[in-house]
Amino acid sequence: MDVLFEPVTIGKLELPNRLVMAPMTRSRATEDGRVVESTAEYYAQRAEAGLIISEGVQPCVRGQGYVRTPGLHTPEQTAAWRVVTDAVHAKGGRIFAQLMHSGRIGHPVLYPDGGLPVAPSPIASGGQLYTPDGMLDHPVPREMTRDDIAEAIEAFAAAARNAVEAGFDGIELHGANGYLIHQFLADGSNRRTDAYGGSIENRIRFAVETVAAVVDAIGPERVGLRISPGNRHNNMSESDTEDLYVALLRALVPYNPVYLHIMEAGDRKVTERLRAEWPGTLILNPHPTPESFPAKPEYGAAALRDGLADAVAFGELWLANPDLPARIKAGGPYNKADQDTFYGGDDRGYTDYPTLEG
Repeated sequence: MDVLFEPVTIGKLELPNRLVMAPMTRSRATEDGRVVESTAEYYAQRAEAGLIISEGVQPCVRGQGYVRTPGLHTPEQTAAWRVVTDAVHAKGGRIFAQLMHSGRIGHPVLYPDGGLPVAPSPIASGGQLYTPDGMLDHPVPREMTRDDIAEAIEAFAAAARNAVEAGFDGIELHGANGYLIHQFLADGSNRRTDAYGGSIENRIRFAVETVAAVVDAIGPERVGLRISPGNRHNNMSESDTEDLYVALLRALVPYNPVYLHIMEAGDRKVTERLRAEWPGTLILNPHPTPESFPAKPEYGAAALRDGLADAVAFGELWLANPDLPARIKAGGPYNKADQDTFYGGDDRGYTDYPTLEG
């Protein structure tokens, strides 16, 4: 497991180990999208990660997809995040903000104007939104106009600038898991007939233009992208996964984003192909086996030894084990995550997981 503790350079950051904390929605923000005091403690507890990637943060009002998730589109939200980044940096850590526009994974109850969520095409996800008053079906979203597309791209760029102002070391664009960037990529959710739909070249356009805009806003050394080829989460479907993502990566190379983050959906051959195509840093969130969930640290160590990745990301392991590096070095034991406290609530299941020393 020693390979997990080798240093690695990502952009201008010198990471002391190759253990990345994956982004995880925790739904503990205020109603107006500000993170709370406990959020600073939560991330600071995990500052021994080589890199922390924050929970998904909406770049604009219409980008919100869940209740009580944080934003980076108001001065108040930006100031609240500064407390978090200061806490992480005080512990010697590094942290990127994940910018996540949910697209069709949204609902009018989340928006002050009561309007519809937006998406590439008017195709409902088939899923539901949890609210304290019960589950609500995702509606058919409003198809984005060209002006809507331009506004969404600018919202990502503006939120990236806010992230830098808030003290983040960089941002990760969420292009995975069935959210807006992924919705443009996948032919199951994108049925457009203009320059943003149809061919692979057109379907990757929104992702490429968003990366380009954010790189222009804050510099390539601060911009990563997460993808999840073949992932069916949020009822997504792709008929051309390998060709789609190869084309995307080739189009992104000129913009030189600091890393590509692959959330594996089970097809290791696709991961291997994309690794061969990508000339820069690659972070892998390895797919667990059906018999072992969450993914074990040894999966990440094997990926590093095989040259499949430069760093590896884990989610649930970090959620339940704030001292994960120490536990890996000790060979365990690992705390088991309490799924009942994943989303929302108080500090229980958030900042109270014990460390080995505790």
